[in-house]
Amino acid sequence: MSYVGPDFEPPQPRRSRRGPLTVALAALVPGALLGWLVFETVGGSGDGDGSGRATVRSSPPAKSDAPTGTDDGKQQGAAPTSSASASSAPAASGPLKGKVVVIDPGHNPDNFQHTSEINRKVDIGTNWKECDTTGTSTNDGYAEAKFTLDVAHRMRTLLEEQGATVKLTQDGDRPYGPCVDERARIGNEAKADAVVSIHADGAGAGNRGFHVITPGPVHSGAADTRAIVAPSRDLGERVAGRFVAVTGSAPSDYVGDGTGLVTRKDLGGLNLSTVPKVFIECGNMRDSKDAALLTSGAWRQKAAQGISEGIVSFLRG
Repeated sequence: MSYVGPDFEPPQPRRSRRGPLTVALAALVPGALLGWLVFETVGGSGDGDGSGRATVRSSPPAKSDAPTGTDDGKQQGAAPTSSASASSAPAASGPLKGKVVVIDPGHNPDNFQHTSEINRKVDIGTNWKECDTTGTSTNDGYAEAKFTLDVAHRMRTLLEEQGATVKLTQDGDRPYGPCVDERARIGNEAKADAVVSIHADGAGAGNRGFHVITPGPVHSGAADTRAIVAPSRDLGERVAGRFVAVTGSAPSDYVGDGTGLVTRKDLGGLNLSTVPKVFIECGNMRDSKDAALLTSGAWRQKAAQGISEGIVSFLRG
């Protein structure tokens, strides 16, 4: 998620109530993990280090998308909701049977072709912001929207194998968007037990690492996050902890005071949610070292594994 563009101004530095060991500790306390994943993909294999509470047998990872260029920026556009995005394969039996997970792949690969539509303002409770942005890209042109869809597909496979019903807010199947308000609404209407919005940052070169964004308390206009602040924080800590354990990536060295956790009140996708929800910035696309990870199919499988394990831990308590 780039901090350049509407709805993503750079957060002000804050003093975290938690120390730099927050993420490391969170990695030790998941209630349930997806377990080791064995797979093959172009360029290598991704491995995770789950606790073994649940074992995943995944189909081969989705084929990597070809790099494409895009602008920096972010958020969502309004277009007719696709049945493909809103539906999931029938849930298998498993520990997550009966649970609903919504995965929100940040941006849309075709947003750049619909600038007037994504620049339309929508109400996010605290104010009005643009419907969406194009997202960022690596310096070599690998688009954030391609990255987020790839990770979302991998997560869907993992979570469905655990019995969860999985819905995507978009699957590259609509001309643009959806807008931030609709993305939140999809999770709300699904009565999701957990929602995770997948992103990659567009910060300056030399800034590295991931961070998870959780909602702050907002009670203004159409937004009221008070009931989801605590469970979203729990979800965020578990996702961050498992992301560290599986990918080996370090928490962001430019936001979050080394905790890998950031609280914000200016994101429509969080402000308008009525169910537990977090964003994860998986790395910085504009840093060459992070970009090398984000463009690796093997690493994306690890990212999907880590995020999924965090969701499973949250849902199983």
